Amino acid sequence: MGWTNSHLHQFEKSGKLWGVPGDDEFEDREVLDESKTPVAAVLRSEGDSMVYVYDFGDDWRHEVVLEKIVQSEVPMKPICLAGERHCPPEDVGGVSGYQDFLEIIFDPAHEEYEHTVRWVGGAFQAEEFEVAKVNKILGRKKWPLKHRQ
Repeated sequence: MGWTNSHLHQFEKSGKLWGVPGDDEFEDREVLDESKTPVAAVLRSEGDSMVYVYDFGDDWRHEVVLEKIVQSEVPMKPICLAGERHCPPEDVGGVSGYQDFLEIIFDPAHEEYEHTVRWVGGAFQAEEFEVAKVNKILGRKKWPLKHRQ
């Protein structure tokens, strides 16, 4: 996504939650240790899905869908096949905050334009998405063998 992992997150499927135990701000719910559960144990067949929630304040919710299972004798690292649009900036305020952000960033005459451009760190290309750039980042990461399945 391009976010900095500076907020709490969790995965949800069939009433179960996976995340980082002890980081859950909702102590009345059991959170399973995400590091001990491979994705293949949760998403087992094509079409299975789960929800990824990032930043409980902004409440970003992403549906993660297993589109295809490819058999391989060699453990594979994750790769990105396609995508659309640039990731929203960290701490933009969720969906409604991002909508406001886009209205401002696309209107240089807007009274908040200069402030918003400085806040985001310069030009922001909302429609930009580069598969090669994403895969370069993924390729630099060290993936544990248990996550390569």
